[in-house]
Amino acid sequence: MWYNISHEVIVVLDLLEWLQNNQLGEMVFTTLVSMVPVVELRGGLPFGVALGLPYWAAYLSAVVGNILPAPFIVVYIRRIFQWMRRRLPRLDHLVDRLEAKAHLKGRKVTKYKYLGLMLFVAMPLPGTGAWTGALAAAFLDMPLRKALPSIFAGVLIAGFLILGLTYGFTSLF
Repeated sequence: MWYNISHEVIVVLDLLEWLQNNQLGEMVFTTLVSMVPVVELRGGLPFGVALGLPYWAAYLSAVVGNILPAPFIVVYIRRIFQWMRRRLPRLDHLVDRLEAKAHLKGRKVTKYKYLGLMLFVAMPLPGTGAWTGALAAAFLDMPLRKALPSIFAGVLIAGFLILGLTYGFTSLF
């Protein structure tokens, strides 16, 4: 038993070392950080820069990490919420809050549809981003094939804005 625990710890430490000690690992680490809700690209891109990645690698990794969960959220979030309500009634309050947030944010998007969704995702402010945009798109019954390009364009714009704030716009040109 002791051997298995120490072996697993060594494997995790080796993985962490790999994630921090070469450019590919740092890009993967940045991608993973950018996939986390709330942190998303707004935290992932500066994280990649702090690891020492060149601006193009940090941008690419953060954009990829931020956009990866979006199609799954748009397609599956309602089913996940239904499952949570049936199987985990203690989380009803959390599901209610997330649904309320989606409907509240969705009202801002409804007026301008896909352009509104893109602009909403592009705003580099807390509470906006690919996760919330995908959640709003799901609750507004936007088809994935139309919502995803808007979310992707918003992520690209947000990435450029965050990159400019991180590096300073003048140092990028």
